[in-house]
Amino acid sequence: MEVVKKDIDKLNAEITIKIEEADYKNKVEDALKNYRKQVTMPGFRKGHVPMGMVKKMVGTNLLVDEINRMLSDKLYNYIGEEKLDVLGNPLPKQEDADKIDWDNQKDFSFTYEVGLAPEVKVDITEKDKFEKHIIKVSDKMIEEQITEIAKQYGKMVDAEKSEKEDMLYGKFEELEGGKVKEEGISNSAVLNIRTINKDKDQKQFIGLKVGDSVEMKPQDIADANYVASWLGIDEQYIADQKSTFRFTVEKINRMEPAELNQEFFDKIYGKDVVKSKEEMAAKIREEMEKSLEQTSDQFFERDVQDYLLGKAKLDLPDAFMKKWLKTANEKPITDEQIEEEYDQYAQGLRWQLIENKLIKDHEIKVEQPEAVEYTKGLIAQQLAGMGQGLMDDEAMEDTAKRVLGNQEEAQRIYQEIYSKKLRAFYKETAKIKEKEISYDDFVKLAEKRS
Repeated sequence: MEVVKKDIDKLNAEITIKIEEADYKNKVEDALKNYRKQVTMPGFRKGHVPMGMVKKMVGTNLLVDEINRMLSDKLYNYIGEEKLDVLGNPLPKQEDADKIDWDNQKDFSFTYEVGLAPEVKVDITEKDKFEKHIIKVSDKMIEEQITEIAKQYGKMVDAEKSEKEDMLYGKFEELEGGKVKEEGISNSAVLNIRTINKDKDQKQFIGLKVGDSVEMKPQDIADANYVASWLGIDEQYIADQKSTFRFTVEKINRMEPAELNQEFFDKIYGKDVVKSKEEMAAKIREEMEKSLEQTSDQFFERDVQDYLLGKAKLDLPDAFMKKWLKTANEKPITDEQIEEEYDQYAQGLRWQLIENKLIKDHEIKVEQPEAVEYTKGLIAQQLAGMGQGLMDDEAMEDTAKRVLGNQEEAQRIYQEIYSKKLRAFYKETAKIKEKEISYDDFVKLAEKRS
């Protein structure tokens, strides 16, 4: 068996594998003998069917199976031995397969197209400079959060006149010529004023009393899913709905915020953990700062990613990758879809190559016990978010290992840990200038870069 690699350019190559009869003859004959031992045919005892008949029945299939096995083994062994950094998987040239005469041909030649990864020459050093935002938590943000939590733990009460946060119970009736349409749509519904898209449309629902009504085209003031619920029809029909409707208020509900007392604090944080609004504010500030630190870290990582991608300027074997993507997709995909999505895919692939280079060069590793501990932390957060207590350590350990037994979950979790370690590497190595910024200004900055 002979293997020949032909370089097309720095990013593309062809690997040709030549197989002679002597390479496969004995194995195919052994396969035929084994098959003959098992096959049964009318008029012959098991294992005594003439070899000529066996060859005629399955000889070509066994030959194809053996050739394919030899090709796969030789191809990937060669890639490993030659340390070729390939992208995607080798693609067989279809014209080779089309020319094969399996019934008569003795020697075979197969050529594979191969996409090669570009050489990555990029790193983070102490000369590199980045800005890291420290997002400030304002007193206003904390007060708004306290108000929101108080509402979540509050109770519904009837109100005389509607306000922006209220829920209106009433009936939608389809109109025709300013009057209720006979056999038109009529549906009792709950309307949350906040689900109306624009302030000017919300205003007509504010200040209403029981018995008051509003006329409008529901499809013009809210998203289709809300309109479908209001009118009691399927969402797919909303686009065709052009009628004017009258909504008559039958009841107004308002969420009355919970009183900020010890019972309220205990319900949220546990008994006697928080004893005043000031202590609650301190807790919220701590939680928000931690959350915003993660947001800032993501923004910082994106800055590093953009910088390294620009610095590396990696070319890819684009034509090969597009061809491979079409074969690799489980569902059929058109050339137009590939063209539309390729730039985003290619940029992600470039970043993966850079990330792998940094991980390798700086010996960043994630060991299995570390992944288990990290997963236990994720489970603990999830349980806390659901208001449930922690498991004992043995149960937590077993659950974490079970989660990591799922390949997709394990891949996601390991990626999170690698990202965390890379982020720490960036901060330790490069020059980081911290800059304080208000939450509102940070949101504006993020919107500009999105």
